Amino acid sequence: MLIKNNYKTLFYIFLLAHLLIWTIAPSLSNVNLPLDTIEALAWGSNLSWGYSKHPPVSAFFAEVTYNLFGNRDWGYYLLSQIFVVTAFIYVWKFANLIFKNKLYSLCSVFLLEGVYFYNFTSPEFNVNVCQLPFWALVIYYSWKTIKYEKISDLILLGIFMSIGFLTKYLFIYLLLSIKIIFFLNMIEKRNFKARFLIPGIIFVIFLIPHVIWLFKNEFITITYALNRTGVEEVSFINHIYNPLIFLLKQIGILVPIIIMLLTFVNFKKINFKILKKDEYFLVLINLLPIFLIFLTSLVSGAKIRTMWMTPFYLFIGILLIQISKNSLNEKNIKKFLAVFLIFFIISPLSYFYVSFSNEFKRTDYPGREISDLVQRRWDRNFSNDISIVVGDEWYAGNLSYHLSSRPTWFNTIENDLSSITSDTGVIYTGNPNILKKFCPGIYGTIKPIGICMIGSK
Repeated sequence: MLIKNNYKTLFYIFLLAHLLIWTIAPSLSNVNLPLDTIEALAWGSNLSWGYSKHPPVSAFFAEVTYNLFGNRDWGYYLLSQIFVVTAFIYVWKFANLIFKNKLYSLCSVFLLEGVYFYNFTSPEFNVNVCQLPFWALVIYYSWKTIKYEKISDLILLGIFMSIGFLTKYLFIYLLLSIKIIFFLNMIEKRNFKARFLIPGIIFVIFLIPHVIWLFKNEFITITYALNRTGVEEVSFINHIYNPLIFLLKQIGILVPIIIMLLTFVNFKKINFKILKKDEYFLVLINLLPIFLIFLTSLVSGAKIRTMWMTPFYLFIGILLIQISKNSLNEKNIKKFLAVFLIFFIISPLSYFYVSFSNEFKRTDYPGREISDLVQRRWDRNFSNDISIVVGDEWYAGNLSYHLSSRPTWFNTIENDLSSITSDTGVIYTGNPNILKKFCPGIYGTIKPIGICMIGSK
């Protein structure tokens, strides 16, 4: 039974339940970590200010986790849920600044269980999940900065803006939206204060090492990001088709939330005249990033991948509750909770079903067994440890993660030959037809890849 004034306790019970369920479920159902998590771990074994696909933050957190948990898979599912739960906490804290009623705050977070980004896809720690807490923190401290103008909030805002952007470049859509909101606020107050430059200054300082890395690496990360959008495909139809598909997918994402909201909202009484300052901020922070990414697709013809939208809906629950709070029927709260529990239970059950019914997923890859085979063959032929693995992030990355010596991953070592000495143990992975011809050490094949081992006798 939902007891008045006990909403905070219910919120933390929900957080604990969410964290445990989505840590345990993939730990039980998956044989191997997902692709993006293995990629982050591969990059993390060779920490840098950037990688071929993304900026460095996700790799940093993956490596910190490896130092805490080693190659225990559950540690990385826990990492993902810590990021999700942290985002939920700041959504809750922000909701408490907006609402005087904690029931509204609780419902704002509960609505997020209708977004599959925050449950079904959340076990895979990647750059999308990694953005979540920083997205929430930037919005939370943006609001506090506008309302209270405290120096400490401005400093924290600059730090979280920087980390968020160094997680994934798509974070720029939130930052642009924040800039527009600050600009509108400045026009409204007709007053510019130098302290509002603090976040931007911090942002520039934090980005200097990554920008230097980009110049040294021919902007490879930005090139990858542009290639993923398909903007190189010159076709007028893409400027219509891709934005339309994008909008339809966003509607589909929101259907479960609308179903939950229908249980205790009278839509005929909803007031869409959003004029108050709080609601003005809420509308822009929720809709402006989505509009900007839609505009990008419309102008460039870029294809927007669904998973890129992971952090964009964190505050949609607050917006929906705010515009409909005058039409909420608290007598129907039990119906709302019943629908919420259905989604809360169905999500992990669906995850189990997909995991056990499909035997051809990345998470079924026998990475640990393959690494054991490689280690035993290495021990029969060489006396030194495996220090380096070379190859793509998946095959070589799995070896880096599972092998006990935690070898450093390289995609290629043509430009890193200084890392190689006579005592260095190196494993190359790649095309078996090519690798077999040029392997100067012990060669073997574990389909579909070839493995070349070079070590000290």
